[in-house]
Amino acid sequence: MLYPLKFRPRLKKRMWGGESLIVKKGKGLRVDRLQKYGESWDLSGVEDDLSVVANGPLKGNNIQELTEVYMGDLVGEKVFDRYGLEFPLLFKTIDAKDKLSIQVHPGDDLAAERHHSFGKTEMWYISEAHPGAELYIGFNRPVSREEYIEAVATGHLCELLNRYEVRQGDAFIIPAGTIHAIGAGIELIEIQQASDVTYRVYDWDRIDSDGKPRELHMALAVDAIDFGAEVKYDITRKPQVNGSVRLVGGKHFTVNLIEVDREYVRDLAALDSFAVYVCVSGQIVLSASGSNEHLEEDDLVMIPAEENEVTFTGKGRLLEVYIE
Repeated sequence: MLYPLKFRPRLKKRMWGGESLIVKKGKGLRVDRLQKYGESWDLSGVEDDLSVVANGPLKGNNIQELTEVYMGDLVGEKVFDRYGLEFPLLFKTIDAKDKLSIQVHPGDDLAAERHHSFGKTEMWYISEAHPGAELYIGFNRPVSREEYIEAVATGHLCELLNRYEVRQGDAFIIPAGTIHAIGAGIELIEIQQASDVTYRVYDWDRIDSDGKPRELHMALAVDAIDFGAEVKYDITRKPQVNGSVRLVGGKHFTVNLIEVDREYVRDLAALDSFAVYVCVSGQIVLSASGSNEHLEEDDLVMIPAEENEVTFTGKGRLLEVYIE
């Protein structure tokens, strides 16, 4: 019988990372406390980085092995028909102590053609932000391909980008093809398609541990950028106590914000999809299939598609993610 699943995080060293992920996610893992860790892959369907169950009788099995055995009971019939054994999402916790590169991710068609991969549409929920911390997302005015190329060549790219000063609880959608960067002093939850394809455009003139600048992908990036996009990137919404507020919906994933105060029962019978819950604040007990899981900030649990109902008790906020 399936049950609420937790997974073993995978910490990734990044030159722009910090130390907080070691404290939050490093228990029981082999980590080098002298290194900077920028990402925790909390649930991954990316090949060679498949997440492994950390609790219950299925402990030690990876997400693809579970899908092969349980198929639609785990992920949902329509999800299994669409994706087969490939779990289609990747959940990360990101600690940006320094700025990330300005980058872009290809859409589904270009990623499939170039990399035999999904595209990479992603969503961010800000869990912590230093005063004045910023995100860079999209162009601040209509920009042609030629203007973009000239701005990159002359070092004026940043002048073309939207800047968003952020605080805890803000949320943003970044469709594939959107130029973007995470600024320094931000921790966030990232929900994305299961892809690790990134084209770096500008890296703030940094050098790596070997004294060399990191590789840029300007020729690849220019064909991936959607210059005609008109998107409302800021999707921040006020939560509803003991209710659900939609942040984003689409073919790749749906994300709702839930605020729990005492007890809240969530009906999942009509979903035909797995549901993933990420605790973004507070302390919440999740009950399903006769099992209880205690969730604190940044904890993640996956509810199999065969489950019809989940009950939350406690006080806090959750992101709810599934595929429609």
